[in-house]
Amino acid sequence: MGMTQRNGEPPAVSLTGAEKTFGDVRAVAGLDLTVARGETVALLGLPRTLGFARAGGTPIGAGKSTAISLLLGLNEPDAGRVELFGGPPRRAVRAGRVGAMLQETRPVPRVTVRELVAFVAGRHPAPLTAARALEPAGVPEPAGRRVDRLSGGQLQRVRFAVALAGDPDLLVLDEPTAALDVAARQEFWAALRGRARHGRTVLFCTHHLEEADAHADRIVVVDRGRVVADGTGEELRRRVGGGVVSFDLAEGGGEGLELLPGVRAVEVRGGRARLRTDDSDATVLAPAERGAIRRLEVAPASLDDAFLALTSPDVRPLETV
Repeated sequence: MGMTQRNGEPPAVSLTGAEKTFGDVRAVAGLDLTVARGETVALLGLPRTLGFARAGGTPIGAGKSTAISLLLGLNEPDAGRVELFGGPPRRAVRAGRVGAMLQETRPVPRVTVRELVAFVAGRHPAPLTAARALEPAGVPEPAGRRVDRLSGGQLQRVRFAVALAGDPDLLVLDEPTAALDVAARQEFWAALRGRARHGRTVLFCTHHLEEADAHADRIVVVDRGRVVADGTGEELRRRVGGGVVSFDLAEGGGEGLELLPGVRAVEVRGGRARLRTDDSDATVLAPAERGAIRRLEVAPASLDDAFLALTSPDVRPLETV
């Protein structure tokens, strides 16, 4: 799903069959992604924790970081097409249409916050003033302080101000709320919603599923270098279906849970079982008849459950929800 483009305009972001390989690692494997102008999209991916390896210095992961490098023009695809606003990414970046907030950036030594933001703004054709960029980022107080002496949370706010400085049409944000406390996260999302209301396009990566669910028009799940799901949080939950059955185990009641009807995954902690199931009624019936469960709870699948199911090793890339 996605927003409809107006007046035949090309989308803000378009990756078509994009591929990128580092050594023996195929980081992006035919990735298709379209983000319409004015849309806010969350990009989620789960790095592989089992069999984690390096080839050519590149970790095996979901592929979202490589996808971002392609759409910012930091890397070229080996195959496929990557476009921003209908043209090459570097052209859009040079024109000041893109603002990026990346995790890998290091603080510039001996430069104040205000000087850094003003410098970046001065490299764009129609920038915000330093004060206007700093205000939504929530960093008016340390504006005169050196960037390399800020706390992690303050530095994250400065990265956001730098991304805003050129008043870009597209914001690309990688883990934007990392190192922020609860209050700062709320301020950040309020500022970002303000940008979206003014027609700006936002693409952000996050590990916080609740943030993706609350603040994105769409959630795109990337796994093994391809899109495996694309839709709203509710659409992803419906696609996975089923529910979660949890209960306290009576003595000896933990055997054979994986064999119960409908069960797809089993977790047992501290004498309590949590089962992801396709058929909650059928799953509950057999142990209940044996009196093997206590404090039964049945709930629909959460976004966490959907995400884990969609990125399980036996899930293949699928069409858009």
